[in-house]
Amino acid sequence: MTLDIPRLKSCEDCPIRYNAVCSKCDADELEKLSKIKYYRSFSAGQTIFFAGDPLEFVASIVFGVASLTRTLPDGRVQMVGLLLPSDFLGRPNRETIDTDIVAETDVMLCCFRRKPFEGLIEETPHVGQRLLEMTLDELDAAREWMLVLGRKTAREKIASLLYMIATRMAALEPGEATRATFTLPITRETMANYLGLTIETVSRQMSAFKKEGLIAFDDRRDITVPDLDILKAETGEDA
Repeated sequence: MTLDIPRLKSCEDCPIRYNAVCSKCDADELEKLSKIKYYRSFSAGQTIFFAGDPLEFVASIVFGVASLTRTLPDGRVQMVGLLLPSDFLGRPNRETIDTDIVAETDVMLCCFRRKPFEGLIEETPHVGQRLLEMTLDELDAAREWMLVLGRKTAREKIASLLYMIATRMAALEPGEATRATFTLPITRETMANYLGLTIETVSRQMSAFKKEGLIAFDDRRDITVPDLDILKAETGEDA
């Protein structure tokens, strides 16, 4: 199934323009990127890449959320990451992808053919610089997530995940956000798998957060965080 692609008149109209790999590019550099880019859309639940697939393109997520999963030989599956709007998908200078990447919601990608993109990194310093920054940010996030999974309580794990998604979504809006509203991109079952918890624990803690006023929701997916600082206090982080 192919989804309708929103018509973006130019890169300046793109909702991730100032957060994505192209965020530091000037007009000439954007023009070079435009020559090798194209858009692709995926329905919720559709696989974007299977582990081992040839890496024909790299991409920025424009809309939606995708998950990265690894499967062990005995069939056990572990989610190892989430890709949110403005995140970069794929690795230049690699021939294949090493994880399954699945659209958790409807997803729209701004794709770049891999080989021309690799050449553009050499020719366009702003692209290479931004890609390095994003890679280091991803490394920091992975180290932080090791702490979440290894040392935090169930309540702190769920608060950390909600806070991460809320702040990432809020960062796409202009101005400094003190609250956030977003659609939770994954199910309770997927949250449990990602956090190493049971689905009953996730549901119980989500209900407790709602009762305490840390979050609000009318259904199971549309979440409002009235005060990001109060939610952050529940993550177990001081800074």
